[in-house]
Amino acid sequence: MHPLYDLAQLREIEQQHLAENLMEKAGLAAAGLASKLLQSHEYSVLVLAGPGNNGGDALVAARHLKAAWHPVTVVFTGQREALPPDAAAAYDAWLAAGGELCAEIPAHGHWQLVIDGLFGIGLSRPLGSRYRALIEQVNTLGLPVLALDIPSGLCMTTGRVLGAAIHASHTLSFIGLKPGLFTLDGPDHVGEVHLDALGLDIQHHDVAGVLIDQPPALPCPRRRNSHKGSHGSVGVIGGADYMVGAAILASRAALLLGAGRVYCGLLSPQPLALDTAQAELMLRDVASVPALSSVLVIGPGLGNSSAALAMLHEVLPQAKPMVLDADALNLLADHPELQTKLRQRAPGSTVLTPHPGEAATLLACSNAEVQADRIATALKLAHSYQAIIVLKGCGSIIALPDGRWFINQSGNPGMASAGMGDTLCGIIAALLAQAMPMEQAVLLGVYLHGAAADALLGRGIGPIGLTASEVAMSARALLNAWVYGRE
Repeated sequence: MHPLYDLAQLREIEQQHLAENLMEKAGLAAAGLASKLLQSHEYSVLVLAGPGNNGGDALVAARHLKAAWHPVTVVFTGQREALPPDAAAAYDAWLAAGGELCAEIPAHGHWQLVIDGLFGIGLSRPLGSRYRALIEQVNTLGLPVLALDIPSGLCMTTGRVLGAAIHASHTLSFIGLKPGLFTLDGPDHVGEVHLDALGLDIQHHDVAGVLIDQPPALPCPRRRNSHKGSHGSVGVIGGADYMVGAAILASRAALLLGAGRVYCGLLSPQPLALDTAQAELMLRDVASVPALSSVLVIGPGLGNSSAALAMLHEVLPQAKPMVLDADALNLLADHPELQTKLRQRAPGSTVLTPHPGEAATLLACSNAEVQADRIATALKLAHSYQAIIVLKGCGSIIALPDGRWFINQSGNPGMASAGMGDTLCGIIAALLAQAMPMEQAVLLGVYLHGAAADALLGRGIGPIGLTASEVAMSARALLNAWVYGRE
């Protein structure tokens, strides 16, 4: 797991190390990575240098590449007199080294790599037409692109595209990693992310968030002297008419991920008596499920009937871990008395797993507002509902009531299919039933869910046509491999 830094923290670190010539270090690091990507001194480079310090980094990189005998074309979009001091020095050093500047990309150039140094982490406003056109021109060149710190046009805090953004093949992040690289539009623009701390020791700095890029804490291997009661019981409540599949998917996932018993209570007027594909599931009347279960999942296929509302009223005061999803979230949003009961639960004993639309409903705002700042949205939900929040989507955000947050890096576009959220609920509930602490169970569950889909992709399954059922099976295999050290 890696720390993620916000803009204020990065600016503070830069100020504390002003005497260390960070721009020279950044440009040298960029030139070093570019040389590795080029592989031959005969290959030429197109360098885009913008009007600020990111442009200065690019000019330093251009100077070092020129000294290494790479043909370098520099397009400079700023004004010398308006440059910050370090960037102005880099500008002068480039010219002193015999470098030349172009105002626009030459029409008939032949390059093997583009270095993007137009805009860095300070960009927060939409780009003007000049820069949008330039970025679109770069994106149509069909060349590998190395972005410095962050692809130009991408918001480092939110991952939003600010009008247009560079599609990079590689991004070299300086000092620390930025949240926007890993959520919303970020993963579609950054390519392979590299980190260079520029020789700074910043471990003593507080961090804004954490990137989950490997399995967090794992459950212990099972004792040989154990039985089904040793591994908890999960109850799943949902499955109204025409939505039975959602509850079954969540229940199957809970069973596959190790819960000792799984009880499934279906609200359908004609509930199944047996899941023939997973006969180990215990299908019970809804009213009996809470008392039988140590962990509850409420919401997959729940519907918004009076029976569903009554069930939520009954179970929320119970002091056991709960995972709420789908229609349970919509009912919460519509009924303030349910929100009151939720807030009266022990902080962090409830997990809410909304997609952006459900998050918008819970906050009475638009989907666009949710996606405009996913981290802030998740934190607001966690504080408002005193629950752990999993805001699903590209780079899912996990937010805790105490203000900490995480971005999950695992997963792929094949997960954009029906039932994936139901499977996630079952995975988290199974880990909770096996006595993992709530925070650890959520972090592991979210990462495992995505990693299972990635493992399938590695075997040639998906992304097109990847199913939630396949992910649950893959998650079982992966968790066993992690816990027991199997390949």
